[in-house]
Amino acid sequence: MIGLPALYLMGGAVFAAFALLSAFDATNAKRFGNAALWGLLAISFLLGDLIGDIGNGVLAIGLVALAGFGRLGRGNPSTTSATQRVAFSAKLGNRLFLPALIVPATALIGTLFLKDSGLIDPKQVTLVSLGIGVLIALLVCYVWLRPPLLAPLEEGRRLMDSVGWAAVLPQMLAALGAVFALAGVGEIVGGIAQNAIPSGNLFAAVAVYAIGMAVFTMMMGNAFAAFPIMTAAIGLPMLVGQFHGNPAIICAIGMLAGFCGTLMTPLAANFNMVPAALLELDDRNAVVKVQIGTALPLLLVNLLLIYFLAFR
Repeated sequence: MIGLPALYLMGGAVFAAFALLSAFDATNAKRFGNAALWGLLAISFLLGDLIGDIGNGVLAIGLVALAGFGRLGRGNPSTTSATQRVAFSAKLGNRLFLPALIVPATALIGTLFLKDSGLIDPKQVTLVSLGIGVLIALLVCYVWLRPPLLAPLEEGRRLMDSVGWAAVLPQMLAALGAVFALAGVGEIVGGIAQNAIPSGNLFAAVAVYAIGMAVFTMMMGNAFAAFPIMTAAIGLPMLVGQFHGNPAIICAIGMLAGFCGTLMTPLAANFNMVPAALLELDDRNAVVKVQIGTALPLLLVNLLLIYFLAFR
């Protein structure tokens, strides 16, 4: 039965290829730093279960050290030429996007029809279908466009080099959220909040929960990391336990409040730093600055939605 191990194997193989190609990329003055970064990620995907918690911790420190000491650069791998890309664009137009549409279509079809097939782990059917979609789209590109053999890997490496360390920040921040939850940070925050919130004041409790979700998301860069902390601190003991709110509404809209924090922090690297890097903007925080005007009104709306919908 196909499950997450197959996806980890595929991801590890891709990062291992990035590491190998980076090591031989003479156009990148910091090629060995890039090779080390992608190599460590490959090890985490391929051997993470075998090296244990200490081994994975050392690996994470290595990733941070490579980024912190500026050991990452950007190469210019040779794939298709600019002339070839212009020719493809002129000839095929918007049909070039068809392979990209194969990926979500396969994920949707697999989720709907392969869950009970016995071939794929039912708990991981969407992720596995997504991986299958990537492989099918890649095969279609090879047959249809006939690119150089290593073009997908080289272009993938070029994109990852452009993003750099920010590519792995979401995973690290999500892990940090799990560590905080296990350490009891939610209980500590809950104790402080309960002392600060006026007794019986529902609106104040909702405001602390919604704004807290946004603030913790800004601090941790990931709403999924902030969610267990604020839900354990305010959501369950106060909004559900004390005020008898609807937990589905509170948790769902609470996540939306957290996403408002995502719009306002550079730590949400995959949303805010990556676009700035790919667009080569002079101000790395330009995306965050533009989004603040949208995030704050949305946060207020989410706060009011929890207050008026969850306690009827």
